[in-house]
Amino acid sequence: MREVRLRFAPSPTGYLHIGGLRTALYNYLFAKHNNGKFILRIEDTDRTRYVEGAIENLIESLQWAGIEYDEGVFLEDGKLVQRGEYGPYIQSERLEIYRKYVDELIEKGYAYYCFCSKERLDKVREEQKIKGLIPKYDGLCRSLSLEEAKEKIANGEEYVVRLKLPPNTDIKFDDLVRGTITINTNDIDDQVLLKSDGYPTYHMAVVVDDHLMGITHIVRGEEWLSSTPKHVYLYEVFGWEKPVYVHLPTVLNKDRKKLSKRHGDVAVEDFRDKGYLPEGLINYLALVGWSPEDNEELLTMEELIEKFSFERVSKTGGIFDKDKLDWVNSHYIKNYDLDKLTDLAIPYLKEANLIDDKFAEERYDWLKVLVETVREGLSNLSEIVDKVGIFFDNEIKPENDEALSMLKMDHIPTLLSAFREELEAIDEVDEEFAKTIMKKIQKATGIKGKNLFMPVRIALTGNIHGPELTSIIYLLGKQNILNRIEYVEKQYL
Repeated sequence: MREVRLRFAPSPTGYLHIGGLRTALYNYLFAKHNNGKFILRIEDTDRTRYVEGAIENLIESLQWAGIEYDEGVFLEDGKLVQRGEYGPYIQSERLEIYRKYVDELIEKGYAYYCFCSKERLDKVREEQKIKGLIPKYDGLCRSLSLEEAKEKIANGEEYVVRLKLPPNTDIKFDDLVRGTITINTNDIDDQVLLKSDGYPTYHMAVVVDDHLMGITHIVRGEEWLSSTPKHVYLYEVFGWEKPVYVHLPTVLNKDRKKLSKRHGDVAVEDFRDKGYLPEGLINYLALVGWSPEDNEELLTMEELIEKFSFERVSKTGGIFDKDKLDWVNSHYIKNYDLDKLTDLAIPYLKEANLIDDKFAEERYDWLKVLVETVREGLSNLSEIVDKVGIFFDNEIKPENDEALSMLKMDHIPTLLSAFREELEAIDEVDEEFAKTIMKKIQKATGIKGKNLFMPVRIALTGNIHGPELTSIIYLLGKQNILNRIEYVEKQYL
């Protein structure tokens, strides 16, 4: 039995799209579920769209997401290295390999040289559109003999190599998500296999690479569905064993349109920058178009590997619902290791100029309490800046008329005076003081219940609701609380 081998083969044309990450994830989950291998290959034969640094970005995004591959292109000490016995894993380094197989197709009559100019091709397609036909190559150069073609090449004429499809032939293949698919060659173009710059097209390179690298399952987006018959035909004429095909439904937004930059975040790094945890994003993304048999929604990577199968992948586009992502991610934030979560939160506090490096180092334990106090209300870590503002600003602004009216109640001066008295009797606020201070004030003033706790919270934060009062008192400390009591007395009493 063949070893299960899958690959993720992105083009380095920019950032890793959230849909691309899902494709990588499904490849990874299936490979690991079947004790197989997962490979990262870089498909960079379209040199016009190549973006410097894109390969590094792809690798970093996969590493951040916890998607580990066994072979391919790796980033080590800032340099790209390749590991595995089927390399090179970067297509631009495999040009001689493709040329050999293109020549084989030409010699056997399954491909031909084409010398048509771009202007002629554009004109042909325009005329076909006007007539209501499928725009495709009209086959002008199919009738050229090999001798005639080689003579033109010797004369310096520019050419491409095209696949010679048989007329009116049904090409069938099975898809694990969509079942059996049949497409007639009359509806398919004679695809370019080798471009005039000597680089293969995707269609040629992907078949050669997948065969030579022993890929058993090809998992990719449904946009490649119409190209698959050409690939299947190439496998047939080469006499190679065909892989199993899986075409995934597109990731859609709430309006059921394809996710695009125009409608908000679509790059993996966008979600990373906003403070989504990799565990949260991966868990949610797995559910965009797939569900386990038990319909469980909160799943670790290990549980996803155990439960994943393509039989549970939907045929229709998966809706990327940011509200649902926030819900899943908030679960992970609530249960994350506190030290790790604090380390992840610190950069957001620094960027907002709430703390600096010295503060982060000297008051790390205080920051841990801060993060622990507000984590319940976070759906991503960038939100922490708004949640912790109450601990950094001594100007108390009642959040609404109800809060303001509560600050003006008759017993508030007595309450604040008692609070001040307790504070002035200690050197600093510790956990014990924070836990017992409200009982002491209640005993000293006779004020209790809502009339005790709510006005104190408003005096300290401006808000009627919020984190535990014990945590607020501990985090603010003696001097900040005294400053706020004084501010409230001057401004509102």
